[in-house]
Amino acid sequence: MADETVFPTGDLMKGKKGVVMGVANQNSIAWGITQQLAAQGAEIALTYLGEGLERRVRPLGESVGIKTFVQADVGDDASMDAAFAEIEKEFGGELDFLVHSVAFANKDELKGSFIDNTTREGFLTAMNISVFSFVDSARRAAKLMKPGGSIITMTYLGSERTIPNYNTMGVAKAGLEAATRYAARDLGAKGIRVNAISAGAMRTLSLAGISGGRGMIAQGRSFSALKEDTSMEGVAGAALWLLSNLGMSTTGEVVHVDAGFHIIGLPEDLAEG
Repeated sequence: MADETVFPTGDLMKGKKGVVMGVANQNSIAWGITQQLAAQGAEIALTYLGEGLERRVRPLGESVGIKTFVQADVGDDASMDAAFAEIEKEFGGELDFLVHSVAFANKDELKGSFIDNTTREGFLTAMNISVFSFVDSARRAAKLMKPGGSIITMTYLGSERTIPNYNTMGVAKAGLEAATRYAARDLGAKGIRVNAISAGAMRTLSLAGISGGRGMIAQGRSFSALKEDTSMEGVAGAALWLLSNLGMSTTGEVVHVDAGFHIIGLPEDLAEG
């Protein structure tokens, strides 16, 4: 993430407590969201997987005043039990928000032919880590939320349209978006909102794992309505809207934050050929 990134300060999240899952490094979308929430007064717990990620996540969190760091393996029930027990204890049994930014697919399945390269094991792994982890985390977080709570997850346009090399992850993101709607229906009766942000291609660790990922950024800029890259400020700002009281009455949505890339059917320069 560029040094010039600036997140507006204020008190939109003052008094609110929540969990952010999925910070991997300073370029993570989850980290941009974390910075924006912290700048608006939120009290945040960051989860991490293993000592290696803890060494990256803890200094980042401490730089914005975060004091709670929790080990959580989304693929292990015992780990998740322990993680949310610790979160409940640290936050006095109450949560106001959850940010789920966790996804994984085997690198060999993120290139070439979807039909030829997708394996049973890889498919199930992608669905487990990228989709079920959201369902599981939302269920656990919702138990600690009062009316007014808010949950968001991160998706991508590959769920709606075929994107070269996105393959299994595109199918997983489609499942994630469906899970968002079903969770919104179930938790709406409790006054808890559930939404997804579909961010444009950005220079993240996740994108680096996709064959041709750098080209996705260049094409995204060229084909977008705004003719610009998706900004971290824009994605974090959308998250702030959905997680704060500004987002009341909005649930079950997939909000596109991609400089208008998703609305373009045929770029003008190609139509002129």
